[in-house]
Amino acid sequence: MRLSQLHYLPLSLPFFAVLVGLFVFLLVLLEVRALRYAYLRLGMSSRSALVLLFASLLGSYFNIPIMELPQRQILAGQEIDFFGMRYVVPVVVDWPRTVVAVNVGGAVIPCGTSLYLLAKHRLWLKSAVATACVAAVCYMLARPIPGLGIALPVIVPAIATTAVALLLSREQTAPLAYIAGSLATLIGADLLNLDKLQGLGAPVASIGGAGTFDGIFLTAVLAVLLASLGRGRGGMAP
Repeated sequence: MRLSQLHYLPLSLPFFAVLVGLFVFLLVLLEVRALRYAYLRLGMSSRSALVLLFASLLGSYFNIPIMELPQRQILAGQEIDFFGMRYVVPVVVDWPRTVVAVNVGGAVIPCGTSLYLLAKHRLWLKSAVATACVAAVCYMLARPIPGLGIALPVIVPAIATTAVALLLSREQTAPLAYIAGSLATLIGADLLNLDKLQGLGAPVASIGGAGTFDGIFLTAVLAVLLASLGRGRGGMAP
C-alpha cells in the first residue's frame, strides 16, 4: 500500500460537508457573540476551540499506521451505508492485509484536548465514571462492518454523553461532555473491538476514523452548545 492510500476522508463528501457546515454555524454564532461565554465555560479561548475543531476536520483525512493484520480478502473502493451515514472505503492496490491506524482528527486531537481539560478542571473521578458509562453504551451498540471496520450510530455518543454529563455535574457539564464523549467513543467503539477487525476485509481500520469520527466531532460541537446553556444559569463573565 502506498502511503497516500492511508489518507482519505472518513465520510463521503456530502456527509463530510454537513460537519463542515456545523463548524461554520458555530463560527457565525461566535461572530455574533451568541457563544460569548461558552468557550470560557469549556475551559479554553474561543479561538483555541475553533482551531481545534478546524484541525479535527482537516486531521480526519490523515491516518498514522501502527500495526498490520493479515487478511484473506480486501474490500476497497466502496461506500458503505450505516445508520444513515455513508462511509468511504479507500482504494488500495495489491495489499492483502488490514492496516490499523490512528486518525489524527478523530483520535490524536480529541485525546490531547481531553487530557488538557482533565488537568485544567481536575475532573479525574467524574470523567472516569462518565467515560466508563458512555464507553459501555458505545461498546454494546458498535458493530463490525465488512470493508469498513467498527462503526457506531452517529448520534449514540452525543445522546449518551449528554445524559451522563448532566447527571454527574451541572456546573462542569461542557468539559465533562467533551472528555467522556471523545475518550469513551474511542475506547468503547474502537479499542475494545480491535479483536474483531481481522476477517472484515477492511484495507484500513482507523481508530477515531471512519465509523466513529462523526460521533466524536458531534460530541465536541455538543460540548460547546452545552457550555452556552450555562449562560442562562449565570454563566461566567468575560
